[in-house]
Amino acid sequence: MTKKTFNQESSIPDKHTYEITGDLQVQIRVTNNPFEIPPESLFSMAARINKKRSFLFVSKILGKHLPVQPEVSLLGGYVLALLLQQELQGPSFRPADALEGLRDPDQAKAAWLRLQEHTLTPPRPLAFIGFAETATALGHSMYAAFSSDCRYVHTTREWIPEIESSVNFEEEHSHATSHRCYTAAPAKNKEAIVLVDDELTTGNTVLNIIRELNRKHPGHDFYVASLLDWRTPEHRDRFAELERELGISIKVLAVLTGEMSAVGNPDLANFATGATDQSEPHSAVDLQVIRLQDLFEQVDVSSLDLAGHRNPAPYLLATGRFGIASAENRQTNTQVRQAAARLREMRSGTKTLCLGTGEFMYLPMRIAAEMGEGVWYQSTTRSPIHPHVDPSYAIWEAFSYPSPDDPNVPHFLYNVTRYGYDDLFVFLERPVEQERLKPFVDQLCRLGIKCVRVVILS
Repeated sequence: MTKKTFNQESSIPDKHTYEITGDLQVQIRVTNNPFEIPPESLFSMAARINKKRSFLFVSKILGKHLPVQPEVSLLGGYVLALLLQQELQGPSFRPADALEGLRDPDQAKAAWLRLQEHTLTPPRPLAFIGFAETATALGHSMYAAFSSDCRYVHTTREWIPEIESSVNFEEEHSHATSHRCYTAAPAKNKEAIVLVDDELTTGNTVLNIIRELNRKHPGHDFYVASLLDWRTPEHRDRFAELERELGISIKVLAVLTGEMSAVGNPDLANFATGATDQSEPHSAVDLQVIRLQDLFEQVDVSSLDLAGHRNPAPYLLATGRFGIASAENRQTNTQVRQAAARLREMRSGTKTLCLGTGEFMYLPMRIAAEMGEGVWYQSTTRSPIHPHVDPSYAIWEAFSYPSPDDPNVPHFLYNVTRYGYDDLFVFLERPVEQERLKPFVDQLCRLGIKCVRVVILS
């Protein structure tokens, strides 16, 4: 349940109280909302399985834990790009389409189509870094909103022994802490570095990577872009201290900034445990594996899992895992449209779910946006969240399985079975051994969706 308190200058309340479960209660006070986007358009609330913080802002923008129209997620990156462009150039036009598409998801597809001709031109070169796992697509879509002089790479939890990671840093509050960055491209003169995450709580992860980047490439300006910024005054002071220590500039941009506090504890006795559905896979599911490996350029390197098992399958260059630049965007757009055209012909009904996997979010999201009407998007995740049946609670259903890339890492899928999907397209960046894929496929066959297509892109 959510309680709201309004101020006298805005129709959007500045104080909100979220009663999650048990006596766990989260209060927020909005201090900056530059585009006047209601908080309920950005997130809902759930309890998470994490000793360091017992609750989670469940994004309605990212396409991670909750299904969204893919254009909503793409507009989220575009709105962050607008914030950055205004910071770089001063007041500029603010396409109403992008903002209305976030406020009202029913307008998102039409808004996204209109905005394809409104790419932004940065006044200086920009290097974007999206944080794994959750912000890989958010960072990519922010980068793609600019037409030129930009580069993008996302951090990863993958271990690729054939390539040396150029940046390593820790995310202390996360359930998977180590980040790597596989790009050898040197920082350019006068290039600003843009760090993209979905939420800032303490900002420690950002400070860690800024310190590491400045050690290797000193003298750059830093911008931090996030959907939500909950840093306390003490956390903000640490940013100012690092600026003074290193002699750099750090500017934080957020769609919603505020103060957040929590009291109480969740009533774990009322939560489901493990997977919501432990039944046998449904044998009547029409299951197909589709390979589109002829469309996207690949890089032939292997990864190792936590146990040292090697997967020799290639990765895709267009993900940004190894770095991409603005000049490559046109080719990626063409490849996305070609993939979507093939898959659109395979749809079996009017309501389709497209499912990204882990860090592999942006290309599936872009393909989903080109597959016609009635397409929804979300992704699997490492993030464990308590499911609960209360109607006001964000996560009511959870499925878990060992990751096909690394059986030592559990992955989760949330909130699928109530939406009446006719078919499901699951996107894998690269092939894995059949025995590793089986637990994931078995869960997909428990979802009650009659047609399941496993799409492998490399």
